[in-house]
Amino acid sequence: MNRKSFLGLLGGAPVLAALAFQSKAGVNAGVTSAAGEFEEMTIAEMHSGMVAGRLTALSLAKAYLKRIEAVDRNGPKLNSVIELNPDALAIARDLDREWKRKGPRSPMHGIPILLKDNIDTHDKMSTTAGSLALKGHVAARDAFVVEKLRAAGAVILGKTNLSEWANFRSTRSTSGWSGRGGLTLNPYALDRNPSGSSSGSAVAVSANLCAVAVGTETNGSIISPSSVCGVVGIKPTVGLISRSGIIPISHTQDTSGPMARTVTDAAILLGAMTGLDSTDAATHSSEGKAYTDYTRFLDRDGLRGVRIGVLRRYFKTHSKATRIANEALVRLKDLGATLIDPADLPSDEKVGDAGFELMLFEFKAGLNAYLANLPSDAPVRSLTDLIAFNERHQEKELPFFGQEILAMAEGKGSLTDKVYLDALALCRRVSREGGIDKIMDTHRLEAIVAPASGPAGATDLVYGDRDLGGCASPAAVAGYPSLTVPAGFVSGLPVGLCFFGRAYSEPVLIRLAFAFEQATRMRRAPGFASTVSDVHR
Repeated sequence: MNRKSFLGLLGGAPVLAALAFQSKAGVNAGVTSAAGEFEEMTIAEMHSGMVAGRLTALSLAKAYLKRIEAVDRNGPKLNSVIELNPDALAIARDLDREWKRKGPRSPMHGIPILLKDNIDTHDKMSTTAGSLALKGHVAARDAFVVEKLRAAGAVILGKTNLSEWANFRSTRSTSGWSGRGGLTLNPYALDRNPSGSSSGSAVAVSANLCAVAVGTETNGSIISPSSVCGVVGIKPTVGLISRSGIIPISHTQDTSGPMARTVTDAAILLGAMTGLDSTDAATHSSEGKAYTDYTRFLDRDGLRGVRIGVLRRYFKTHSKATRIANEALVRLKDLGATLIDPADLPSDEKVGDAGFELMLFEFKAGLNAYLANLPSDAPVRSLTDLIAFNERHQEKELPFFGQEILAMAEGKGSLTDKVYLDALALCRRVSREGGIDKIMDTHRLEAIVAPASGPAGATDLVYGDRDLGGCASPAAVAGYPSLTVPAGFVSGLPVGLCFFGRAYSEPVLIRLAFAFEQATRMRRAPGFASTVSDVHR
């Protein structure tokens, strides 16, 4: 295949311009040949290697599987990968043969990825949400997003660990822990928490165990772990990506999204995940607003002339993180942005209470619907069954924290209940037209910015998580997009800067984050220190 044919198959100039640029300017890019590890390698560099014949989908898959064995299963034992795909190498071989015959399907052809273990795959892997109650459960079909990724030519290496039931089980849970998978460790300091619930996906990407990964978010589950693990995370508009085949919490807030080491790689993965799905009505609102190529919006000068609101309320979570965020604001201005500071949203205290109420109702309805489709001999086929299962297996499922949230959800009524409908109306009104839309209209903003989180807290299996702060909730409750990009370090622990905005403003957020990333280059690979005091500063 000649270069011209390859460029055409990749989808045109925007994708190729981004790939060529990233190949030259990848953050800390390179290959550690002595160990056979492809540390910090971008999708562009992988494709460049495949075009040149230096790499294949098979060699990439083998390298990452070797890395998983060395770093995740042994060595620091990050424990981010809950299960490996026994067919990964065979799939990679087939994709290599296809490349030789027909050329690449897309920029994702032959790229090794990992999926969070609440995303259905119809193969030899289980989908369990980290719960022993679903151990051995093989989905009847792929989730829609998995179908899209397979069609794009991605090599699914395996599933990642998560906070069990996407961290919707206990009021004092420890993020990154599940009954099936155990505890995932933060790769920057092993005694620090990776945050959740997409803990394993964030850690795996950060530790170079895959090229990119897929996480899911209801409220902070992509943004927070991405921030504390030093990677880029995109929480898309609800409806941009289908949720069919993903174990649910809240149909008004749930979405999957890309997690990557660079904005470019996150944009490439996002484009491979979009699409209208007849089984998820929310995707119908994305018609005419979704793209299969988000790299066209990458612009190194993308902050010039942009009006950005500063959400000052979220600048108080940690003094050193606040300093990093303020330094980031200076860079935004240096890069040509006009900052409206402050541009705070109305008080969201009532939204917080209503939002939790909303999730309890929707979790019960959504989980019962998902479990009801399991085989008749499955250990659990309802939320009631799940609670009883956990009680029977307390030593394995409830050794550190309980299931208070499951019990609260079980006590809720149907989605026609007035309490639910009132909570839904309040959340929509205050978070959208009375919140993000209002403040953006008032100040003529293209985006809003705030610290994504504080630095990672110490893992505590006795008292549970500490509050890291962060600004994920406003966009999450509204169902609007947000994106975090590495912004700096506190005692060697990464923190991110979060951009968010109106529904389907992913192109804007990607443009702004890319410009910031290219100007600052704050991504730094983790060193697996045993504790913060050992982290190289």
